[in-house]
Amino acid sequence: MVDQIKVAGVQMNPKILKKEENLEQAIEMIRNAVENEAKLIIFPECALTGYCYSSIEEASISAEPINGASIQRIGVLCKELNVYVVMGFLETDGNTIFNSLAFTGPDGLIGRYRKIHLPFLGVDRFLSPGNEPFKVYDTEVGKIGMNICYDSSFPESSRVLALKGAELIVLSTNWPKGVEYYPKYVVHTRAIENRVNYAAINRTGVERGVRFCGLSKIVDSTGITLAETGKSKEEIIYAWVDLAKARNKKSIKIPGEWETDRIMDRRPEFYTKISDPKKPSESH
Repeated sequence: MVDQIKVAGVQMNPKILKKEENLEQAIEMIRNAVENEAKLIIFPECALTGYCYSSIEEASISAEPINGASIQRIGVLCKELNVYVVMGFLETDGNTIFNSLAFTGPDGLIGRYRKIHLPFLGVDRFLSPGNEPFKVYDTEVGKIGMNICYDSSFPESSRVLALKGAELIVLSTNWPKGVEYYPKYVVHTRAIENRVNYAAINRTGVERGVRFCGLSKIVDSTGITLAETGKSKEEIIYAWVDLAKARNKKSIKIPGEWETDRIMDRRPEFYTKISDPKKPSESH
């Protein structure tokens, strides 16, 4: 069980419909991050493909299966460099396309995450919502859970991962200009309320008239910023992440007088409304 890892967050500007070019840039950035001793390298949502597609047909040009050529190539690189990578891409599964993350390591593919909450924006307008449960992967770089962008708007997404033992939650995003309050407030809130490390890695640049806001950030399990980017520059940020600290959900200011526990102090018997599938207007 590892207690600390060095995490790299790659804020890049993917080019839509230029997957090979994006892949080559990602490979270069992975090599750069490894030279700086990063063990886990995180890329933005749709880093291989771009995001602002105009139809499902157009998106299918860039999409590939989880065992496709791009993800396999990243897996080979992970083995060569003894590193772990989370990569955003469009995933095909039969005739269905998902907004996905591939998690690869020295032994190849570890797992994937399919975006569960889809906004009516960009390529998400045409995709299928994730159909697999939230999962935590127990690896030599810690217990890692994954979310994508809009998932962060739903606190349950992080809470389930925390309850499953996540020590670090990866949030790959495509936040556009105008939602800077997410990296400013939401990232810290998700970390604090779950006592979990949180790495929110966004893209930058302009794609088909949409400007993305950057502001990638890695925070610790108490909400303290460890590393962050600016708005417009392609760059890699680094942070030493304390996994052991995230395992301890109890905060003690004064023993026996001032103690809190973000997990044990919950009262789930009063939260049943959260899992009610009815719309609020239909419930009483």
